[in-house]
Amino acid sequence: MTMEDSEALGWRSVADMIGDHPDAAVALIGAPLGERSLTPGRCDLGPRAFRAVLPRFSTYDVETGRSLETRVHDAGDVALKALAPEAAFQPLRDAVAAQSGRRLTVIIGGNNAVTRPGLHGLGLKGTGLLTLDAHFDLRDTDQGLTNGNPVQALLDDGMDGALISQIGLAPFANTKRAHDKAKAAGISVRTAGECHRTGFAEVVFQELERLSARVDRIYVDVDIDVIDRSQWPASPGARPGGVGVHAFFEATRVIGACPKVRAVDLTEYDPSLEVGDLGSLTAGRWFCELLAGFETR
Repeated sequence: MTMEDSEALGWRSVADMIGDHPDAAVALIGAPLGERSLTPGRCDLGPRAFRAVLPRFSTYDVETGRSLETRVHDAGDVALKALAPEAAFQPLRDAVAAQSGRRLTVIIGGNNAVTRPGLHGLGLKGTGLLTLDAHFDLRDTDQGLTNGNPVQALLDDGMDGALISQIGLAPFANTKRAHDKAKAAGISVRTAGECHRTGFAEVVFQELERLSARVDRIYVDVDIDVIDRSQWPASPGARPGGVGVHAFFEATRVIGACPKVRAVDLTEYDPSLEVGDLGSLTAGRWFCELLAGFETR
């Protein structure tokens, strides 16, 4: 056995799949947007922490007996330091649009304000939105853009609410006004309780099927505070009673497998709230599950 073949001191990791691969089917974009977060934090540190943890993941899935093979083009981080969401819109939209020829683009935030420009990067017309989130993100926009109103901002842009699915909404984490807005706009609302009763992955599958029948492509916003806070402390908005992390990973694989999903973001990961390495390891495993689903298309 040569030193190159030996696994004595290392293994082929997910990080080895990522690099300058112009012809890759998947692209990775860092979106370190942290300004105008309703709860101040350091979501801008998310892309760096995410990339740093990937060498700790092998490419082999013991459950399926398959190894990940998909190369990922790293398009780098968009320069968003100290930019408010209004100023960040064009550079992030353009960065996503530049990768639109690929089968999947993964955007690592950053706070949830990255979702609006990310979706515009695919094109508003013909695109549906699926969110995994404890919150509606339908706060009013009269005081400007924040991480609490990207869905409202998209409605203001002219997006049809019937092309939006929101999954994982938490009790006592939203307002009646936001719920009423969602219902009036025709948004499909699936609560955390319904996800627990029906199965999170099943609800995600149902909503992907619903959207797929109506749109040409789907943008998925994964606000990671949808996970139960006991298993995910690294977001200020995570609450007890959220989705279990095992169900979250299962649903992520379903998202990756959907052929109409063209872009997925991960938002509201704040490395400054880490307990051990729980946050970065969860985000890294999420990426592995997304790629594993993608490879079944």
